[in-house]
Amino acid sequence: MGEHSAAGEAVVLHGFFRSSASYRVRIALNIKGVRHESVAHHLRRQEQRDPQYLAINPQGLVPALVVGGEVLTQSLAICEYLDEVFPDPPLLPADPLARARVRAAAQVIACDIHPIQNLKILDRLRANGLGDEAVNAWARQTIDEGLDAFAALLPETAGPFCFGDRVTLADICLIPQLANARRFGVSLRWPRIERIEAACLALDAFHRAMPDNQPDAE
Repeated sequence: MGEHSAAGEAVVLHGFFRSSASYRVRIALNIKGVRHESVAHHLRRQEQRDPQYLAINPQGLVPALVVGGEVLTQSLAICEYLDEVFPDPPLLPADPLARARVRAAAQVIACDIHPIQNLKILDRLRANGLGDEAVNAWARQTIDEGLDAFAALLPETAGPFCFGDRVTLADICLIPQLANARRFGVSLRWPRIERIEAACLALDAFHRAMPDNQPDAE
């Protein structure tokens, strides 16, 4: 697929190389072949709280996607926007029931795992007196339990991806979460999930989106 832009408009992704939510949007942009500029905001240096960035996203979170001067926030909303504007290849099935199941799996990660093990929450736990070992244990338990639920929601399929032969929003959420899992020392005890990861990372869109392949990687 050739690259294109959103109706000829400039596309800018505000993110951070290690942010799993930014990673999701990078994958989606690559799958859709959308040319974009990347602007990094270092989360550990609190650059996402700079007034200049808060004028773009008052939540002070990454990612934010600017399309022709319009700001989009929240990674799943951004991915679904991209899917609607650039429908080929689709990230969601055409059938409403199948689409709901893909969204449910994606939201296990985006709503139930990631928000309670991200940097903001871990820093808050430290500020409330938990040591690093306890904080990391919190993250590991959160990820482990969440991936158990995610694996249970996957259908029996011969296809290489979460829901068959096509990459979906569920795969886009899973791969960044597995990077987090490894960072916190979670034992990946789900063979099917590891096979899905290998199939995804064999694709250029996923490989180029990896944290280590970003200009701000450190």
